[in-house]
Amino acid sequence: MADKKTMTKKQRRIRRKRRRRRILFALEILVLLVLVGCLFVYAKLNSLDFVNIDLSNIGISDTVKNNEVMQGYTTIGLVGVDSRDGDLETGTNSDTMIIASINNDTKEVKLVSVYRDTYLRIGEDEEGNGIYNKANSAYAKYGPEGFMRMLNSNMDLNVTYFVTVDFQAVAEAVELLGGIDEELSEEEIIHLNNYCKETSEVTGMDYEPLDEVAGVHHLNGVQTVAYARIRYTVGDDFRRAARQREVIYKIVEKAKNADVGTLTKILDKVFPSIKTNMTKADILSMGLSMISYDIVDQAGFPHDHVYGENVKNAMNGLDCVVPVTLESNVIWLHQFLYPEDAYEPSENVKAYSNRIIETSGYSLEDQLSVSEDGSLAAYREIVEGEENGDGSGE
Repeated sequence: MADKKTMTKKQRRIRRKRRRRRILFALEILVLLVLVGCLFVYAKLNSLDFVNIDLSNIGISDTVKNNEVMQGYTTIGLVGVDSRDGDLETGTNSDTMIIASINNDTKEVKLVSVYRDTYLRIGEDEEGNGIYNKANSAYAKYGPEGFMRMLNSNMDLNVTYFVTVDFQAVAEAVELLGGIDEELSEEEIIHLNNYCKETSEVTGMDYEPLDEVAGVHHLNGVQTVAYARIRYTVGDDFRRAARQREVIYKIVEKAKNADVGTLTKILDKVFPSIKTNMTKADILSMGLSMISYDIVDQAGFPHDHVYGENVKNAMNGLDCVVPVTLESNVIWLHQFLYPEDAYEPSENVKAYSNRIIETSGYSLEDQLSVSEDGSLAAYREIVEGEENGDGSGE
């Protein structure tokens, strides 16, 4: 019995050793696969259009640089350009501008659309005088560096990265991910079908017109881009910005659950249509952490604003969105992105805000006319009431 017990103990030790070897071998294989995968993706990154950015010239103030809370975030400017020929350089308006703020500790992501027609300081002349215009003209006039400078200087941000894509990249990515589902109104479907015609011509990709029946529809690449371009419904460009954020959210969620083969195809198709200043190491690091990212909230900037015929007349014919005021909107933005930070706007932001007030005539008191969700329903009622001479808005 003693020999049998002794043999059993030896057998158990042998089994434990073999099991440990199998576990170690499995871990080694896993590490090897990850390394090979990283090297594969690293090689694919050669197809990206990398741009060197002078970080000293993108408008990050000393106050922001020294802000400990903001140092815990990575902030990226996402740009969707209205390009028909793959040109991602200057001369192309930025149809989509989104600030993606990533909490480096929690991996939580917040998205903020900057409305393309927002009246902001987009640059300066040779004498150092500020040039004010629609926000989307910053990229067209000054390129990615000017786009980042516009965001940082007007909003006291630390946007150090940018990523620019065109219609083609978004359509290809959605197509390879198998499409997305969206609940559409009949009005949205009509506009979507109309936008599909041009989008299909630009991308060279096919689509089928949707039946004009309200409800959930499965959209392919062309249809998704068309959906994100709709601006002729209730909410105008503000609703379009919300659609764009929604599309990004659904693309990210599908990519997180995609298989290796699908992700490989996306790398091949989409990377050549991307311009960025993110290094290979930056992208690789973020790619490996993608599964941990969670888009937790989204909004539009400016939160309080005015627009319409009265604003157009006040701005000498410029059809734009006026922040009311820039200073108070920047305070709101920082509360949204960095709720743990006690924020005081920089002197530059205050100066830009005063300049916009002087030009537009809309001051802090006019916020009483702006509804909480920024839709301007209350503002329109007041304006229409004044025009009717009864103050009722009816």
